[in-house]
Amino acid sequence: MQATDDQTPKELSFLQIVQNILAAGLGVQSRTERQRAFSSKSPMPFIVGGIVFTSLFAGVLFTIVTLVTR
Repeated sequence: MQATDDQTPKELSFLQIVQNILAAGLGVQSRTERQRAFSSKSPMPFIVGGIVFTSLFAGVLFTIVTLVTR
């Protein structure tokens, strides 16, 4: 059984990966975008991007709390 063109994993562009990470991190990702992300060739860009996004998000929150509580 051969995979058709619709079933072969497609490489996403950098912008599409960033959009998927931001949408998933904020909890607003659509079902079609999530399916497209999970059908990509490698999960590594999403893992690295998720770690970077989470670190930046935590850093921004820490900075805001520090500035507000001064």
